[in-house]
Amino acid sequence: MLLTGFSLLTSVLYLGLLVIGVVALIFAVLAREDAYRAADKKTKPFWLVVLGLTVVVNLFVPVLILQLAGLVASIVFMVDVRPALRQVSGGGRGGRRGGSSSDGPYGPYNGGR
Repeated sequence: MLLTGFSLLTSVLYLGLLVIGVVALIFAVLAREDAYRAADKKTKPFWLVVLGLTVVVNLFVPVLILQLAGLVASIVFMVDVRPALRQVSGGGRGGRRGGSSSDGPYGPYNGGR
C-alpha cells in the first residue's frame, strides 16, 4: 500500500512539473520576438529551446534532478521574463490599453449625464 501511495505521489509530481513546463513554453511561444530584446532578456529562441527541453525531459526522462532543473528554468521564465515581456508589450496589470483617465470598467464616465 505504501508503494502505491508513493507511486501516486511521484506521478502527480511528474505531471505537475510537466504542466508547469508546458504552460511556460506556451507563454514563451506567444510572446513577440522584439519584446525579449526590449525587456533586455535572453532571446526568444533561447527560451524556446530551454523550455522545450524542459518539456521533453519531463515527458521522456524520469530523472528527478533534470526535471527539477527544468522547473527552475520554468519558474525563472514565469516570475522574471514573462512580467518583463508583458510590461514592454503593454499588457501590464490593470488591463489598461488606452483610453482616458476617466474611463471606468464599462466605458467612459460621463459624470451622470
